[in-house]
Amino acid sequence: MRLSVSEPADQAYLAALRLLAGRDYTVASLARKLEQRGHGPEQVAEAVTRLVGERFLDDHRYGERLIAQCRASGRYVGYRLRQELKRRGVPAEVAAELLADPQEDGEELALARQLISRRYAGFDPGASDDRDRRRVIGFLQRRGFGAGVIRQLLDRRQQVD
Repeated sequence: MRLSVSEPADQAYLAALRLLAGRDYTVASLARKLEQRGHGPEQVAEAVTRLVGERFLDDHRYGERLIAQCRASGRYVGYRLRQELKRRGVPAEVAAELLADPQEDGEELALARQLISRRYAGFDPGASDDRDRRRVIGFLQRRGFGAGVIRQLLDRRQQVD
């Protein structure tokens, strides 16, 4: 049995539900996706408001999940994680709230060591040449690690596990 949907707002709402069944979206990214599919701005706004009210759409929850996933995989940390949240449509105030409790330096250092041992097996900061050290530094910077963590990791007296 198929429901007959005659109202454009209902069509936008159902299209949004179909999209949300596949993966999570932020408010901004879902609105953009619905507009790309030909729904009018009024219908999109009404559908998004309804979904937020029903808690199917929540930027805070989306941000928490993304942060947990990125930190667990080591894909993004620090400023790079903030940029990724912004790129995906998480509002700046929500991102600031979620990132207010930063990882401790010890956790970041351990994560950096883990990434280096996986990506550059056998890397020894004391025995490596400048080219290898620059390669590792660039890798860590692209992930968002700060200069202090990188400096600690590459201290010639320490070795990567």
